[in-house]
Amino acid sequence: MRGYSSVGLCLRHATMTAMNNSAWKSHWHKHPGVRTGDQLSRGERAADRMRNMMGSWPFVFGFFAVMIAWALVNTLLLQRVLHHKAFDPYPYILLNLFLSMMAGVQAAALLIAAKRADAISSEVALHTATNTDDIKTLIQENTTLTSEVKKNTDRLDEIHLHLANIGRKIGAEMGSFPPSVTPRSDTGPDS
Repeated sequence: MRGYSSVGLCLRHATMTAMNNSAWKSHWHKHPGVRTGDQLSRGERAADRMRNMMGSWPFVFGFFAVMIAWALVNTLLLQRVLHHKAFDPYPYILLNLFLSMMAGVQAAALLIAAKRADAISSEVALHTATNTDDIKTLIQENTTLTSEVKKNTDRLDEIHLHLANIGRKIGAEMGSFPPSVTPRSDTGPDS
């Protein structure tokens, strides 16, 4: 077994804590199509909090700790140390009753959380569908504009071809002078 210094253990614990905290966080609230904060009803905010609390490892470990503490207090402390003064002795009937009631409440809580998760999924899907429709419209407009540019380019090529043919027929030199210099006309009155 390797030995760890106290600094190494602290760094390792801090790293694992940071990894655990970032691994369990959800980022749906950052999506632009999902309502958050004041846009949500009180019930939706409660469902989000309940889902985030009950669907976490700290809740599970805390739940196990309470059950173990219940058993230890009733069996060891109250039954053996205080001589049969346990409020819920070994078969733990009261604990069983509480667990049964909690299971019923937890089933309802899970349904509420699932309903909220469905609402979030539908908001994301609706946002995605709207964006997809907008993108399709933009692509269609782009296709139309590209088609117009192609037609105009073809017309311009045709005009250049006609001008070149006309220039050859009259014997003009084409493209042999810089753009800033005006070509001399040999047919004018000065020649």
